[in-house]
Amino acid sequence: MRDALPVRHPFVPGVDVSGVVESVGEGVTRFSPGDAVIAWNSVTAGALAEYVVVADAPSVARRPAGLTPAQGAALTTAGLTAAALLDAARVDTGGSVLIVGAAGGVGSFTVQLAKRAGLTVLATGRPDDVEFLRRLGADHVLDYREVDIAHETHALVDGGADVVIDLANAGPALATTAAAAKEGGVLVSPLGGPPSFERGVTAVYTGTRTPEGRLEELAAQASDGRLRVEIDSDYAFGQADRALVDFASKHIRGKVTVTF
Repeated sequence: MRDALPVRHPFVPGVDVSGVVESVGEGVTRFSPGDAVIAWNSVTAGALAEYVVVADAPSVARRPAGLTPAQGAALTTAGLTAAALLDAARVDTGGSVLIVGAAGGVGSFTVQLAKRAGLTVLATGRPDDVEFLRRLGADHVLDYREVDIAHETHALVDGGADVVIDLANAGPALATTAAAAKEGGVLVSPLGGPPSFERGVTAVYTGTRTPEGRLEELAAQASDGRLRVEIDSDYAFGQADRALVDFASKHIRGKVTVTF
C-alpha cells in the first residue's frame, strides 16, 4: 500500500481505538480525563499502542456503558464505513442490495443496516457463513465459490439488484459483480475502480465518513442491542503481530480485536 498510502516509520498500525482519556488538550471541552471513549483514529495516527493521540472531532465518541471496550473498538471503522456505503447507495425501502464480502467487519454491519432500512438483502459467503449471515438479516446467502453471483442474483431478484455493494473487489474486477445490478443500477465500493460499467450501471466510491453524531448513534444502537458487534477473535496486546497475520490470512467473520 506504500504508493497509495505512504507512511512514516516508525509506524504504529491500527485504526480503531477504545480506551480511557488520560488527558485533554487546550480547548477540549467535550471530554475529560477518565471518560471511556471510542474513536476512528485514521490510518496514519495508529491505534495498537498503550497511549494514542486522538483528535477532538466527530470521529470520537463516548463509549456507552452497555458496550464493552472490545466491542467499541470493533464498531468504529467498520460501522462508520457501512453507514457511509448505504448513504451512497440511496436505496428506497423495498429495494434490493447485493453485499459482496458480507461476512467481514464492514459487511456484517452493512447487512444489518441494510435490513433495518427495509431492503431485501442478498449476501455472499461460504456455506459455513449461512447461519451467521442470516442471523444478521440476510434474506439470501450466495456461495461465491460455487455459483455465478450475477446469474444467481438475477434469478432471485427480477432484473437484478438495485444496488451492489462490493467490499471484496477493486478495479476492473468490479465488472463481474456490477453485472448483478439491474440495468441503470448502482455499484458502491470503498476500494475504487472504473467510473461506470455496462448496462448503464454507475459506480460510487466512498469510504469511512464521520458526520456529526454518527458514531454516537452507532454506539447507542450497539449498546442497546439494535446493532450486533461481531468479534471473530480477541488477542492480547503481546500477540498483536499474530492478530495482523491472522486477519490477513484467515477467513474472518466480523472483526479481530486486540486488548491491552
